[in-house]
Amino acid sequence: MSPSPHTVPSATPLSSTTAPAAAPQPIVWSDPAREQRFQAWFASHQAGFSLEPATLGLASADASFRRYFRVFSGRGSLVIMDAPPDKENCKPFVDIAALLNHAGLRAPKILAWDEADGFMLLTDLGTRTMMQTIDPAQPPLDLYLHAVDTLVQWQLASAPGVLPPYDEALLRRELELFPEWYIARHRNFTLDAPMRKTLDDTFALLIQNNLSWPSVYVHRDFMPRNLMVPDQHMAPTLPAAQGSLPPEGAQPALERPGGGFSPPATDPRYLGVLDFQDAVYGPITYDIASLMRDAFLTWEEDFCLDVTIRYWEKARKAGLPVGDDFGEFYRGVEWMGLQRHLKIAGIFARLTLRDGKPKYLADTPRFIDYIRSTCSRYIQLKPLLRLVEKVDGIEVPNVFAFGRS
Repeated sequence: MSPSPHTVPSATPLSSTTAPAAAPQPIVWSDPAREQRFQAWFASHQAGFSLEPATLGLASADASFRRYFRVFSGRGSLVIMDAPPDKENCKPFVDIAALLNHAGLRAPKILAWDEADGFMLLTDLGTRTMMQTIDPAQPPLDLYLHAVDTLVQWQLASAPGVLPPYDEALLRRELELFPEWYIARHRNFTLDAPMRKTLDDTFALLIQNNLSWPSVYVHRDFMPRNLMVPDQHMAPTLPAAQGSLPPEGAQPALERPGGGFSPPATDPRYLGVLDFQDAVYGPITYDIASLMRDAFLTWEEDFCLDVTIRYWEKARKAGLPVGDDFGEFYRGVEWMGLQRHLKIAGIFARLTLRDGKPKYLADTPRFIDYIRSTCSRYIQLKPLLRLVEKVDGIEVPNVFAFGRS
């Protein structure tokens, strides 16, 4: 993800085949020169895609420097990505969109891409994210099972050597965001030597455990804000640009002889997938942990356990390497989730303190709760639990001295 190892929200595209009734939200440009380049790019594609300038408006912005616009084309609404090339690299987005589409999943198709200036015209996935359809008082099992089907299909397409590895170095860099940005800068807390050793020892345990699981394609933000619920009437499919072909090495890997993965037609059960540009090849435990321990939504443990069991059963039946012991797999999911929560607590602090986006820090208590809940269940993680509680000023019965088990 750009600029951090993780992007949070993505655009909420439209797919209606009639022009939007409401006036489009104005697009504000801080750089007049970039605005002029965009207008020239837009005009160059206006006739070819029947774009209607009066319908162009801001759709959303995310945690990186990307923005998304909506525009009506006469053949359905389309999405435009505005990604300044000095701050965002769009090549991974293009390549991974091709992998997702090749896997039979619903992902944007690239219709036009100005790589030099960072403007991209995309097909539309729908009007609603999974998050927008959810009633927080009632977990929607059916939607989560659609998400599980989507995840299994994505993982079945996996092949080594196509995506960057989610290796020890990357895991360690992500974990270090927690002491650097959350502890030191957000909490203004200075770790002493025993506390730093607690972090180092715990990080080593997490990395060792997480890398012990087999690798598949990992989305890295597989959660309701990045999954689109199909609309009843979708815009007609438009031809993709040359830039949306599978990246070099992907085609042979996906169509290898001897019963390798063969892309199916898009299944209506699959949800649309967004915000995938930071996908890697790593632990199979990651994306189900991301789905059930959401950055912006919390469910009761019994629901999380139910969906995780259903995922494990479907994945095992499909031949994915989730093991034969669900208890062992669930422990792996919890430890992978802990790594993610530590990382995101650091990222959300950085978004506030460095990037001026304080809204994300409001969700940090959710991650501290996740961290404490997981650490409380495993004796090896109790030192981290006590450290986090000390940093956050959480009063607990003083049964043990800090640093002792």
